[in-house]
Amino acid sequence: MNDFQFLHTSYEQDSSKSGVTNQMKLPDIYLVEDDRVLGTTIKKYLEKKLNLTVHYYLSPTECLLDLDKKIKNETVVNQTPFCLITDISFEAGGSDGLLLIDLLKERGHHFVSIVMTGFASIETAINATKKGVFHYLTKPFELEILSDLVTKAFTKKLNIPQSAFAASEGITLKATTAPAPHLFQSKFKIEAPTADDIFCGMVGRSKQMKQVFERIKKVAASDSTVFISGPSGTGKELVANALHNLSPRKSHNMVSVNCGAIPSELLESELFGHEKGAFTGAISSRKGRFEMAHRGTIFLDEIGDMPLLLQVKLLRVLQNRVIERVGSTEVTDIDVRIITATHRNLEESVQEGNFREDLYYRLNVIPIKIPALCERREDIPLMISYFLSKFVSADGRNNIEFDDETLELLITYEWPGNVRELENLIERLVILKGGNQIKVSDLPAKFVKATPQNLDSYKNVISLPDDGVDLKQLLSDIEDSLINQALELTGGNKNQASKLLSMNRTTLIEKMKKKGFLQLN
Repeated sequence: MNDFQFLHTSYEQDSSKSGVTNQMKLPDIYLVEDDRVLGTTIKKYLEKKLNLTVHYYLSPTECLLDLDKKIKNETVVNQTPFCLITDISFEAGGSDGLLLIDLLKERGHHFVSIVMTGFASIETAINATKKGVFHYLTKPFELEILSDLVTKAFTKKLNIPQSAFAASEGITLKATTAPAPHLFQSKFKIEAPTADDIFCGMVGRSKQMKQVFERIKKVAASDSTVFISGPSGTGKELVANALHNLSPRKSHNMVSVNCGAIPSELLESELFGHEKGAFTGAISSRKGRFEMAHRGTIFLDEIGDMPLLLQVKLLRVLQNRVIERVGSTEVTDIDVRIITATHRNLEESVQEGNFREDLYYRLNVIPIKIPALCERREDIPLMISYFLSKFVSADGRNNIEFDDETLELLITYEWPGNVRELENLIERLVILKGGNQIKVSDLPAKFVKATPQNLDSYKNVISLPDDGVDLKQLLSDIEDSLINQALELTGGNKNQASKLLSMNRTTLIEKMKKKGFLQLN
């Protein structure tokens, strides 16, 4: 039995013996706020409204020391959970409300927390969520909202019956009928991007994207080679298009080549062209992409996948601005602006010998790095609105809305596929769920599995013994157990079992062969 269950059971036992609903002392509140006026006001209000004891501190250090003293001699079973209400930032150097939460957890304290801040941002809200904070409250706020949140925290997280509060001095609480605000409800909403948030088809209000926009504006008019880096799906081709469309070359062709999508034996002909009879199948002469882009721009995407032999020829193009068609000895002058992009770390590729160092420095004249979507989460609500306007029909009949929990999940998700993944998700939801409010259950399973709350639930499943464990054997035993459970739940159906375990059916069968329980059908 954990401490919260003990508290709830003890409360019920006391209530049943006496017939009085509020005989057991309710948990205390520990308030940390360096603004004396605000802190004192909150303390007096909560004590009067909820009939609870509020301990008030000006700094996290004071709170931590006092709690350590109070609970030092208590046994685990007698330790009473409490509610922590703390500001996030303090004027005193090194003080941090989120750090206080970590320290209290490390010391074994059991509590539910509500954090306050006057400087709200997506990043701090996400950090608070990952630490299991019950609510993230933005200043200024109504004291009644805080009172409702405390009541909700006690009833939902500490299992305190609602009747315990209703019986206190005959107070009727608003929280008994009105739900407490959601973590992001008061600050973060899906918001349509303004004209300033959209730049050449890209959407962003974050500092990182504004820097990208400014750099594009500065370098677009030049003929310098630009190297665009960033994870897949971040919109590197949109950056290349913006550079071309804002340049003096915009009236001429922009030619794009994905170096990773064309077989290496064909890539040279694709880039530089070929003469008739140069190789089998070359029945006529053909211009290459560089010639097609003459006086315009050529965009070489996934340049990191280019074969080493072809890298040498590209280096010559960069140095001399001439090309040779395959099967020809004549050189052709070209006037072209070269833009390259890759999701790979080319510096590592250079170290590993997979990319020429001299070519890397030739390409990396003006670098533009596109941040991953998880590095600019404040742009996610804007992008959701932008993609909705793209996919929702003109009459709005297939419009969708997101409940607060789903929006929170979308903002905290890591987005390995970046903007492309977000766009695909919105298109999918509009088509399949148009006209409805989107709930968490409507999202693909991978979104729910990847949430910090879901991952936290696995942290304390197994405690590490003092003498350690054989990790390899332990993981094998866990895998055996889960495979057996999946097979039992599905009546031995390997196809259904593989879906429960999120693995390929063939992988499951191979594991079953190795573990010796293939006889299960």
